Amino acid sequence: MIISTAARTNDVLDNRAKRAAEELQHPFVKRRKRSIASLHDMYGTDCLIVAKTRLEYYSFGSTEPFFFHPNSASFRIKRLIRGEEDPFIEAAGLQPGMSLLDCTLGLASDSIAASLIAGKEGTVVGIEGNPVLAYIVKHGLKEWKSPLPELNEAMERISVKQGHYQELLTGLPDKSFDVVYFDPMFTKPILSSEGIAGLRKLAVHDELTKETVQEALRVAKQRIVLKDHYQSRRFSELGFKQHIRPTSLFHYGTIEVDGTSAVSAK
Repeated sequence: MIISTAARTNDVLDNRAKRAAEELQHPFVKRRKRSIASLHDMYGTDCLIVAKTRLEYYSFGSTEPFFFHPNSASFRIKRLIRGEEDPFIEAAGLQPGMSLLDCTLGLASDSIAASLIAGKEGTVVGIEGNPVLAYIVKHGLKEWKSPLPELNEAMERISVKQGHYQELLTGLPDKSFDVVYFDPMFTKPILSSEGIAGLRKLAVHDELTKETVQEALRVAKQRIVLKDHYQSRRFSELGFKQHIRPTSLFHYGTIEVDGTSAVSAK
């Protein structure tokens, strides 16, 4: 991957791009008004572009950028403000002041909703395995400005950690988060989910294991939550109680720390 700037650049953008290159350990390349297609042809790799208002990722051969956008989180925040229910918040049992560890951050839609509910006294930490995606989302959460103050505040409160959740979980103290959450890439993709197309190219396709579930139970105070396709075997194989939602293609599953146990690791 190379890192460059928008076609119309300046010293500020150049310096931001150089900092991104240093942090991500990929080369910085002067844009020199070249098109994305020209950069792809010349360097034969993906491009991360530092633009004026956002970071844009162009996978090799693509002319459509992937970038951070609160997307569905905006609608969810509005509904939550109106006092309407959110299936994820209900499954997690989140209340003001609680803490959530999101092990599969992605575009952070669930973490944003959790941050709104947890509030200023709560804590939301998101783990993202792909360094480029983590960088894009970390900066997007701080820099995206919505006309909705509650959304901006919820995004700003989220802490992003880059790394593999399997490793980071083992370094956490016992009962350090109220809820631990997993939203792995679905084994059966939901084809109508347009917003996830670009995300799939950056997503880490790690399989959730029984050993990791046991580690999450150690870290969680109250419960762990799994989001998956309604036909997924993960619910039964990993010991989650599947919460049936008849009109939805994805369901949530839960394991209570002081209740139902996970399937024993073998």
